[in-house]
Amino acid sequence: QVQLVESGGGLVQAGNSLRLSCAASGGGTFSSYAMGWFRQAPGKVREYVAAISNTGDIQFYSDSVKGRFTISRDNAKNTLYLQMNSLKPEDTAVYYCAAATIVVITTNPREYEYWGQGTQVTVSS
Repeated sequence: QVQLVESGGGLVQAGNSLRLSCAASGGGTFSSYAMGWFRQAPGKVREYVAAISNTGDIQFYSDSVKGRFTISRDNAKNTLYLQMNSLKPEDTAVYYCAAATIVVITTNPREYEYWGQGTQVTVSS
């Protein structure tokens, strides 16, 4: 069983930055997991934000965050990150990290087996 705990959310003004972290613990080897960030705004479905391969050398981004967000991981610290720059009000959502144990990298939320509880990000205009 893998436990994921997000942190780093908060209230920021548009144009500013935030860095989210996701600490993994429990069974298994973090360095073997594909990881991803997803978000869900009020009244909307959960959407994919970014994904990273188990080794960290491949990253995918949704069009809405490409060029502004950076996903990274530190396998020695069992931690996933999401650096968010040039934040916009439409980035306001609860952000979730997720782990997939049977693929190298994926953007499909159905392939992620473990999810954190989420951290709120609110961007004011």
